Amino acid sequence: MTALATAHVRQEAAGARWGVARTVLRLHRAALLVWALAVLGLTGWLVWLTEVTADEARAEQEACDRAAQDWCDMTVGTFGYSAPMDWIAALTAHSSLVVAAFAGGALIGRELENGTARLAWSQGITPARWLAAKLAVPALAVTLGVTVLVLVFRWAREPHRDLIGTAWTDGSVFVALGPAAVAYALCALALGTLSALLLRRALPALGVSVALTWLLTLVLGHFRASLWPSLTRTSATVEADLPDNAWQVDQGVLVHGSPAPDVHDWSCDGTVEETRRCLDDLGVNGSYVTYHPASHFWPLHLVETGILLVVAAAATAVSFRLLRRRTA
Repeated sequence: MTALATAHVRQEAAGARWGVARTVLRLHRAALLVWALAVLGLTGWLVWLTEVTADEARAEQEACDRAAQDWCDMTVGTFGYSAPMDWIAALTAHSSLVVAAFAGGALIGRELENGTARLAWSQGITPARWLAAKLAVPALAVTLGVTVLVLVFRWAREPHRDLIGTAWTDGSVFVALGPAAVAYALCALALGTLSALLLRRALPALGVSVALTWLLTLVLGHFRASLWPSLTRTSATVEADLPDNAWQVDQGVLVHGSPAPDVHDWSCDGTVEETRRCLDDLGVNGSYVTYHPASHFWPLHLVETGILLVVAAAATAVSFRLLRRRTA
């Protein structure tokens, strides 16, 4: 009898958990449908660009090369294929702002403001279980959707990189090329939830959620080059060369063998001989350039992803603790 009772209790608990999840799905089915259509639309756009537009752009570019019409290269490359790819990268990378607005406003903030959350808690659903279901359903949808966009974007971009003017160092492209896009979205979901629990009003929480997510994006973008040790190349000439597809972080001259600010532009003007004599007088005996090669993409990307996941986990933990304290 005890075993049967225990099994019955477990079945009821599982049914209650699935019931909360079904309620979340039903309540936010319009938002989930819009999200699914957005992912499907961007995916279809990428497929069209790759299978149709890229071939047309390449054919026109080859015709321009044969005719020696340089202006045509820019027109085809920028407006035909490269610009739409940049737009898709930006939409993928900044989808976290939409997730933050949804989490702070409709997902959590509106229910706290209207009192429907307390109504759910009074019907045998614990606050922790309510919040877990509220987070699990959109987290799954966001993870699946952004993962699809990242994979299709990488598939579409790789064979036609010569048609794209934007390098991997561009902020949106950098995020859209890997799991950092998913981490940004999950972090936005956690920050939106925390903002809603702190403010308990939909519109203020929406604004604060978007602002926090945008601020986090700016901060990580600013310090991105410092997330992994860079390389330095020196040269005996006044200009060190960069490897192909590298991200230049810093450059300057060597004064008596030590890096120094570039004094060439403002201290040494004149003929080649005069410039050389001036540089010799200043002790300039070479140049340096600090950079990240293309092989540093994944270390940089994964470190940023890890930071975002830590922030998301911390915000989620604080949200559960705050909810527990306010409903105790």
